[in-house]
Amino acid sequence: MAGRARARRFVLAGALMIAWLLCLLPRATAAAVRRSDFPPSFLFGTATSSYQIEGAYLEGNKSLSNWDVFSHVPGRIEDGSTGDVADDHYHRYEDDIELMHSLGTNAYRFSISWARILPRGRFGEVNPAGIAFYNRLIDSLLLKGIEPFVTLSHYDIPQELEDRYGAWLGGAEARRDFGHLADVCFAAFGDRVRHWATFNEPNVAVTRGYMLGTYPPGRCSRSCARGNSDAEPYVAAHNVVLAHAAAVQIYKTKYQSKQKGLIGIVMSTVWFVPLTDAPADRLATERALAFDVPWFLDPIIYGDYPPEMRRLLGSRLPTFSPEERRTLGYGLDFIGINHYTTLYARDCMISPGYCPSGQEFHQSLAAYTGERDGIPIGPPTAMPTFYVVPDGIEKMVTYIMNRYSNLPMFITENGYAQGGDGYTTRAEDWLDDQGRIQYLEGYLAKLAKVISDGADVRGYFIWYLIDNFEWLYGYTLRFGLHYVDYQTQERKPKSLALWYKRFLQSSLEAQ
Repeated sequence: MAGRARARRFVLAGALMIAWLLCLLPRATAAAVRRSDFPPSFLFGTATSSYQIEGAYLEGNKSLSNWDVFSHVPGRIEDGSTGDVADDHYHRYEDDIELMHSLGTNAYRFSISWARILPRGRFGEVNPAGIAFYNRLIDSLLLKGIEPFVTLSHYDIPQELEDRYGAWLGGAEARRDFGHLADVCFAAFGDRVRHWATFNEPNVAVTRGYMLGTYPPGRCSRSCARGNSDAEPYVAAHNVVLAHAAAVQIYKTKYQSKQKGLIGIVMSTVWFVPLTDAPADRLATERALAFDVPWFLDPIIYGDYPPEMRRLLGSRLPTFSPEERRTLGYGLDFIGINHYTTLYARDCMISPGYCPSGQEFHQSLAAYTGERDGIPIGPPTAMPTFYVVPDGIEKMVTYIMNRYSNLPMFITENGYAQGGDGYTTRAEDWLDDQGRIQYLEGYLAKLAKVISDGADVRGYFIWYLIDNFEWLYGYTLRFGLHYVDYQTQERKPKSLALWYKRFLQSSLEAQ
């Protein structure tokens, strides 16, 4: 019932939200963005993840993943739904590839279901049915001239590995299992895949899984049955960093010279600005940034955690052995940037009362908010804490460019959520999404600007191709270019899909 009430509020607020968006976005700048503002070789695509679209959760010898189990616990998902069927992409992938082709995209970012490839991790056999499914998907993409951009783990892990050794708390066990998954996938698909990402948003998965307890495995100190929010997130993150390093070492020593691909990692990014001009808030903003993306990228690229974290956390941060540092030396080839929003940050080192423990960045002694003096930082969207601030993507890319010597980057996710009841809201209410067009124009204009200023950004993937299961929000949020009727699985293009198609298919001749 709470989900339905929230959905109705989103629908009622929709007209006001769009009107505000149209007024506040920089129309003159946004309207000028063209495909020709980007390099001819630039990848423009769409993105999805396996649990959110595939369905077929027990077909083809697949085992249960952590999200299969987690989503079936009553009260976990806002509308009580699961990804058991989702978009039935497992059976309808050819139709979905036709949608991509009709848009004119040249790349598709998707993730592998670990439980579909290795139902029992390294404790069982490779699943031929899982390999066959992804072979069909990859081959069908290439036939349409669409490049596969593959993520090995998008929040998911076989539940058996959680039960055996605690997933990312399992130290060397977890690292060996992830290395095994990577090796199997490189061998099976690497002759056709040129871009690999090890993890999607490990900063989100670790924080929400082991600090806040809102994602699997649901561990935390305050409201969970078990866990330690002050210690476990840093242990889990340490193991993820070393699992990434293990996979990169395997790729670079066994496959890269022959397969000629690139391997990186995808991070969730939030741009922060100080709530006030006070020096304490400016320092809090720097800490909030460091406790987010650099938490993972600094070890991978520089061999240790950010000094901003070391100063505050001390011995709570694990250390790397000399052998682990050598493995980290394999680094990465690119950084994936998932960016949606900008928030205010304020200090709570001097004033601890401002630092709520239920926020992702509270251990940085910084608190975040989307409002100042009751005024939102930008037009709000249906996703809580997601606001429309196009400047943020330019600032975020610049920050990563400067901190990591302009390593190649891809915008691996960017998008705008519609809110409503995923089952009963009329299709027409979802299809006309003019406000989302203004969002995309604004963000792409800022992305084109930062590229012209020298940032080595090589691609952009809109989140996502089709409406699907949106994690804790179930089917109450829709980011898709295409509307999905979850009763019939019919797909229909929204206004944003038509705009993206026109954008991609125009002005190439001007280059």
